[in-house]
Amino acid sequence: MTAELVRGQNHPLPDTRLEIRVSAGHPVLAGATLCDEQGRVPGVEWIAHPGSPSLPGVDVPRQAAADHRLTVDLEAVPGAVHRVSVLLALPGARTGGTTRFGTVAAPFVAVAGHDGTEIASYTITGLDSESAVVALELYRRQGGWKVRAMGQGYEGGLTALLGDQGLERPSDLAASILETVAPEPAPVAAPQHVSEAERVRHTAPVTASDPAPTAPVTPPPTPATGPGTGTPTPAMGTTAPTPATGTSASGGPGGPVDYAHPRRRATPASAPAPEPREAPPTPVAGDASGWSMDERLYNQVWGMFEDLARTAAAYRSACDFAESRLDRELDETLSDYRARGGGANDAARTAARARHDELVERAREVLDRDLAQLAAESEVVEPALPAAFARWDNPVWHAYRVPDGDPMAVRLGDLHLPERTDLRIPMLVRLPLERGLWVDSGRGRSEAAGLLDEVELRRLALDSAVAHTARLLAAYPAGQFTVHVVDPAGAGAAALAPLVETGVLAAPPARGAAGVSAVLEQLTERVDLLQMALRAGASDALPPGLDTARQLLLVHDFPHGFDDRAVTRLRYLADEGPSVGVHLLMVADREDASAYGPLLDPLWRSLLRLTPVPDDHLADPWVGHAWSYEPPILPPGSGVLRQVLARVAAARHGKGL
Repeated sequence: MTAELVRGQNHPLPDTRLEIRVSAGHPVLAGATLCDEQGRVPGVEWIAHPGSPSLPGVDVPRQAAADHRLTVDLEAVPGAVHRVSVLLALPGARTGGTTRFGTVAAPFVAVAGHDGTEIASYTITGLDSESAVVALELYRRQGGWKVRAMGQGYEGGLTALLGDQGLERPSDLAASILETVAPEPAPVAAPQHVSEAERVRHTAPVTASDPAPTAPVTPPPTPATGPGTGTPTPAMGTTAPTPATGTSASGGPGGPVDYAHPRRRATPASAPAPEPREAPPTPVAGDASGWSMDERLYNQVWGMFEDLARTAAAYRSACDFAESRLDRELDETLSDYRARGGGANDAARTAARARHDELVERAREVLDRDLAQLAAESEVVEPALPAAFARWDNPVWHAYRVPDGDPMAVRLGDLHLPERTDLRIPMLVRLPLERGLWVDSGRGRSEAAGLLDEVELRRLALDSAVAHTARLLAAYPAGQFTVHVVDPAGAGAAALAPLVETGVLAAPPARGAAGVSAVLEQLTERVDLLQMALRAGASDALPPGLDTARQLLLVHDFPHGFDDRAVTRLRYLADEGPSVGVHLLMVADREDASAYGPLLDPLWRSLLRLTPVPDDHLADPWVGHAWSYEPPILPPGSGVLRQVLARVAAARHGKGL
């Protein structure tokens, strides 16, 4: 399976003997640096470049070329090496050339195993005035190796790149490396050890007029439905393009080399015609790796999230590239005074816009194909989810039974992207919770919140918090999850009624300042006792009768009823509680607590912010998306919440299920 990476994404390496293939639209020199754990290069002897192409475990080409193959044996690199950075540089910089990566086709790099199977690929888009770039990074991780798509460009060229990696006198070193490159590099540099069949399969640069030098233009992989669905699968049925006319080179006894698009492979003349495009695989619920069905479904949902993130990132990257290239071509047209007469400018602008539209249209076709496959997978996965992962309108809740084992995860809502708002990915959060939850009753920046008055927004926030609480109670075995509620003014009595009337609470909701203080003191003492017992290794010395169940504190109407001492204890529970099984669920508007100033900033940052209405506030550092969050909504008039809570209470009190 091939993983198409976007900038910042990583992928595990199943093999330590690797071949790194580079295809660019212009001759480049390729090299590698061996870095320590801090990403620093201790000295020049840790750099593989054309003048010194071999290091322990790393071999790079001796010349600049449009295509390269680097060999890496990660088992052979020194033990002090924690990262291997693959770098590319334009050799024209040594003679004062003005070539930059933004003026040539986007470089493409791929990592393949020792048997030639491609593991991961990355098209380096978004470059402009840079003349050197760190393309990939191979790094150690938990006893294994991974590859990360970097795409870190440097306007200062190779000098800036080497200086950023901690080398002394980088300008002298860069000059000496560039001087080793032959002035007229061969168009294709084929390693001597490859077979003639491999020579024929080499790719070469595209011309500047090629409309598809960026990653998203070639169809990205369809969502995987086999084991390990988080790993992308390769697109099928890609046909080889016609070789460019007027460009050929001798590949030795094997004959001429076809110059094809760097993202595609030209098949030998004797090879059979490509098979027709196969239909996408039929999605199957639970078709992922895992020891149990719940684990397989969890991994499958996570894989769907990754697939949606990746395909949306590829589409956006293609559109950005098309826009930047259109702007550049229009600027070049306007600056060419020779073409101002005779309508040549108009023709050039029309051609540039046509190329832009073609790129965007092809990227959209790929996006629609991948989204359709994800939608089909969602249709079969959603009905198969267990209660803890399912929406409230799923029939599985009507057959709910209190579980016997500890839960794996719980659903806190849905996520979607603007490319297709009806495709919802379940937001599953692993249990036990690593951080508290905060249901924001303020307006924030949500358009939906702006249409509601303050009273309605606060009511929806508490309703949402009650639904989250019910899910957590339903996910744990009987007696393994205890809920405390703080409602100082009693303003949430109606929304809290299902929890109170079914008897799932440890005690009635605490009222007034005295009630708030008593609950916080009880939970703070519990955290202190458990922390001391764990640090001393004396968990059997806990006081008799101590409730060993996980605890959830639901706080409504904060900061009403809280004095400075209570606020300090609340912050302590948010910071220290999760490690010993005490969790926090806040229902609050941050503006209400603005009088505390920055004192409460650490509290808000420590909590996972949820909203009672749709909002695009959840940031994804993996690819930089802002995901839109949809809160869990009970069907109108449904009694499923009370039904589930009644069964939880019956099991808690030993009255059967």
